[in-house]
Amino acid sequence: MIFTETKLKGAYIIEPKRIGDARGFFARLLCKHEFDEHGLNSNLVQTNVGFSAQKGTQRGLHFQKPPHSEVKIVRCTRGAMFDVIVDLRPDSDTYKQWFGIELNEENRLALYAPEGFAQGYRTLVDNTEMYYHATAFYAPDYAFGVRYNDPAFNIQWPGEAVVVSDADKNWPDYTESFF
Repeated sequence: MIFTETKLKGAYIIEPKRIGDARGFFARLLCKHEFDEHGLNSNLVQTNVGFSAQKGTQRGLHFQKPPHSEVKIVRCTRGAMFDVIVDLRPDSDTYKQWFGIELNEENRLALYAPEGFAQGYRTLVDNTEMYYHATAFYAPDYAFGVRYNDPAFNIQWPGEAVVVSDADKNWPDYTESFF
């Protein structure tokens, strides 16, 4: 696997290193040893899948508060999406900064979001499916979010948000008291 750190400390783009021949290719998507070499948490306890039928579907930005904070490793397996992470760690040099990347079925990239990051995405085509691994179990009392269009982050999303849940539309403005 090829690990490339983003502008946000501790967040990585993970590219499968393909070994190919006439049949196609083989690549690892997760390897505890390689994650350990990069100081990344690979203690995965849950894998989730999401499907969005319509282009412009907005999901997130979501996170879990301590003590149920989680790492997310996000990948798009069908279609295309613009995935965004926001650093919500007050002691970080990249606090309140965001990073976005297109994940799609062709580039096969994954995005590693450390604990203390919010994550969300907007679908770029119809019939988009994604999955993500998490290092913590879903804890509804600790699940929270920030609005995808919160002016505190000024995220530059591609296209228009056409389908957005009421919860994702109505998260309060971000304040430093979230944690």
